[in-house]
Amino acid sequence: MKINYILILIAFSISVITCKKDPGSKDQSNQQQVEVVKNTVKEKFDHTVEQFADLKILRYQIPGWENLSLKEQKLVYYLTQAGLSGRDIMWDQNYRYNLAIRKALENIYTSYAGDKTDASWKAFEIYLKRIWFSNGIHHHYSNDKIKPEFDKEYLTSLLKETKTELNQEALAVIFNEEDAKKVNQAKGIDNVALSAVNFYGPGVTNADVTSFYSKMKSPDKDKPLSFGLNSQLVKENGKLKERVYKSGGLYGAAIDEIIKWLKKAQSVAENKAQGDALGLLIQYYTTGDLQTWDDYNVAWTAATDGNIDYINSFIEVYNDPLGYRGSYETIVQIKDFDMSKKMAVLSENAQWFEDNSPLMEAHKKDSVIGVTYKVITVAGEAGDASPSTPIGVNLPNANWIRAAVGSKSVSLGNIINAYNNAGGSDRLKEFVHDEEEYQLEEEYGQLADKLHTALHEVVGHASGQLNPGVGETKETLKNYASTLEEGRADLVGLYYLMDPKLQELGLVTDWEKTGKAAYDGYIRNGLLMQLIRLKLGDDVEEAHMRNRQWVSGWAFEQGANDNVIEKIVKEGKTYYNINDYQKLREIFGRLLRETQRIKSEGDYKAAEALVEGYGVEVDQAIHAEVLKRNEQFTSAPYSGFVNPVLVPKTNDTNEISGFEIFQPKTFEEQMLWYSKNYSFLPEVN
Repeated sequence: MKINYILILIAFSISVITCKKDPGSKDQSNQQQVEVVKNTVKEKFDHTVEQFADLKILRYQIPGWENLSLKEQKLVYYLTQAGLSGRDIMWDQNYRYNLAIRKALENIYTSYAGDKTDASWKAFEIYLKRIWFSNGIHHHYSNDKIKPEFDKEYLTSLLKETKTELNQEALAVIFNEEDAKKVNQAKGIDNVALSAVNFYGPGVTNADVTSFYSKMKSPDKDKPLSFGLNSQLVKENGKLKERVYKSGGLYGAAIDEIIKWLKKAQSVAENKAQGDALGLLIQYYTTGDLQTWDDYNVAWTAATDGNIDYINSFIEVYNDPLGYRGSYETIVQIKDFDMSKKMAVLSENAQWFEDNSPLMEAHKKDSVIGVTYKVITVAGEAGDASPSTPIGVNLPNANWIRAAVGSKSVSLGNIINAYNNAGGSDRLKEFVHDEEEYQLEEEYGQLADKLHTALHEVVGHASGQLNPGVGETKETLKNYASTLEEGRADLVGLYYLMDPKLQELGLVTDWEKTGKAAYDGYIRNGLLMQLIRLKLGDDVEEAHMRNRQWVSGWAFEQGANDNVIEKIVKEGKTYYNINDYQKLREIFGRLLRETQRIKSEGDYKAAEALVEGYGVEVDQAIHAEVLKRNEQFTSAPYSGFVNPVLVPKTNDTNEISGFEIFQPKTFEEQMLWYSKNYSFLPEVN
């Protein structure tokens, strides 16, 4: 499970709940191909690269790199190369024409010699940057197809002038209404058939998917395999068939490159447990066997020693309308020892949080096993984690592994720091109700956000258990599984953010003010500020946005009689003011209890009623007002990152002797360099 950094640039207030050449020759080619600025933590660092459309591109640093041994630095480098080698998998997973479109547009961008000052060319540049950011032609967050602000005739002329080929179907889909949604979660439709995501072949329906996987049985019913996680489901001659992601299978050329670099990483593993886990991951990529995937996750979860860790494979299922298939994702991590030590207290007290939660006794775990929490420094990201990145991740996702072995929770410390140092507070002043709310956010907001992330990941996702005999959540709650799980973990965090236990554990100096800042921020975001991200008239579709709205909307309604949350309109502007924080905590507790019941019992109808009743539809008058109030601000609502470039230095025997870290100057520089050096897949897979 991953937690996204939602609207921190808007309000500092998130409320949310994831190469072709050998090192010797790559050293020189990197320096020649990438115009860079040297990475340094000693001088004032410019986190902002550029802004366009609704997007802001940022940089992040890698503090502590110099404290790693050469062996550890090699491990980080090899893991980042493995991650980047699979980058194009994500593009193809997102949409079947993405790679063809990207290749064509990049060729135009690099070879066009005509007028680059007119409006159409500027619009072309913005369109290309937007699809780079989204890993395809659908918006990374709304899932809507990105509409170019130039016409088909102009693009056709560019293709002709640069002698660039693009098949007619791919050209047409850029401009027509086909495949309008990457992921369509609307109620009462065939979500698979009406989603453009490339997890399913033409003609595959919701009923096909449900029927196909209902016939699959795990060897051990108490350890259900993640059927469908690493494959595409297609129809051949009328029969359903899986195309498995593996060496020699679908995406095999890129996977072979991933394996190559993972083997190098295994050769410099910090310890046996880490090396054994990497060996199982290599075996999984080689065979595509889902039992090996579970064996790997058990080994990876247990491998907690060392300074370096990673996330790599087909993991999160948010992009599958039915929640089966994992998107390719990698994050390479360096442990932040100081912050990890401070926050380890949450892991150590996980059982206390479980025992004292408002869940029904039957839904509480008798023993919360193996929850590890670390604040980490990101050294590289790819796939579903880049350019748009999570700020916290809790894995593995399999419920039985969480219960039997535990889980790893990480908070991406340097990413959070980059967000915090690249934003402003003007929007916050516009949407807070009064000066008290503003001061609470300014003084306690960032700490409240960090604690909510930690509680969400460490306690939230580890909390609760399914009733005996109830199937996996993706099977019982189907298209509502992701938003219910994220909302449930959010609610765990919210419930404990207003608890003196946090001060007792030494995590805060004033638990009540920290809790108030957290509650203010969550309600403000869930009912107002996140609407900035939607076009007027749109429903809420993204899982995290939905969960923030249904949590906030349900709480507002439940507290109406006691005026717990007061809706205030002043001079035509709407605000939500919390009058009773303790009663709001009780409401969050009741909703947490009910949400866990829904998950534990697999109550699909209750999940549907909760999400559709509170999380989907938007008050259009308030939405129009919020958009109008937001027009005065220039900061983009979405942010993402370029990655630092790790450049190996070699000695006379061509062995790596050290590394330099460089920062890309521009977004397009890194995107074009990635396409040149990490494109291992054909246009059609």
